Amino acid sequence: MNIRSLTRSDGAVVGAAVLLFIASFLAFFKADDCTENCTVSSWDPALFPLLPTVTLAALIAAALLVLGRVMPGERKVAGLGLDQWGTALAVFVGWAALWSMFATIAPDPEGLDLNRNIDLGAGAWLTLIGGLLLAAFAVLGNTVGALKAPLLPAPSPQAPNPYGPGPQAGGYGYPGAQLGQPMQGQPMQGQPQGGYGYPGGPQPGQPAQGQPMQGQPQGGYGGGQPAQQQAAPAGGGAPADPNFQPFWFAVPVARPLYGEDGSPTPVAELAPGTWYLAVEQRGQALVAQTQDGRRGVLRDTSGIQRG
Repeated sequence: MNIRSLTRSDGAVVGAAVLLFIASFLAFFKADDCTENCTVSSWDPALFPLLPTVTLAALIAAALLVLGRVMPGERKVAGLGLDQWGTALAVFVGWAALWSMFATIAPDPEGLDLNRNIDLGAGAWLTLIGGLLLAAFAVLGNTVGALKAPLLPAPSPQAPNPYGPGPQAGGYGYPGAQLGQPMQGQPMQGQPQGGYGYPGGPQPGQPAQGQPMQGQPQGGYGGGQPAQQQAAPAGGGAPADPNFQPFWFAVPVARPLYGEDGSPTPVAELAPGTWYLAVEQRGQALVAQTQDGRRGVLRDTSGIQRG
């Protein structure tokens, strides 16, 4: 689960559900000038089915919306995602909370005296406010940009070397190196390096190690053209930017990562609140690398946060 994928609308939905739960314990109806049984809350049988259609349904809707956001993959029930079920249930809660203001108390000999003047209590007004807020935030959470922002701030990116760890060969001044000892892979001063006449060196007519033969192109493929200039992204698309410098970034909302071969099927999904490494730029798109080493093309780079 990725808690940082929660948005502001998810936090507002949870807050509205908690408000409805608190309102269920407050007086929904109250009577004036009475000495006993002066109030009725949502938990009283006289107001059934207010409790399951508003309070309990709001808690279930908030749980579905949160689970649909933090659980990996897309979980569906009867062809609909968890967030879709949560949004539909939240709209139903708002509708039920609105009509609860016009509810009447069922006849109950042991309940509130129906012959007295009965008014709406604080629980009724909080139920109305909480139900309408729950429905509004659930519906607008996927359309309003301010509500789609991450609920938790993104962690400050560390500064690891994007090209991997440094060389492990011990040089002078490093642990394991001794004064006067040559570094690994480097010859000592005065040591022959395989020239003509030395044991193991090339024979006359053969090129020395690391030197091209006469007439051999030294520029790689294409007779003098550098290989980097001929490299093109697989599957077509814009060429890579040779002046690009790798950087860390985070996406504002979940976005798919497509394969580098240009296939339309996503190979991964970037979640908000997580930092990813951009290793290459192709026009407006970025080639990103996930934490598990998978690479792909991020086509939608709008609103990304650079580390």
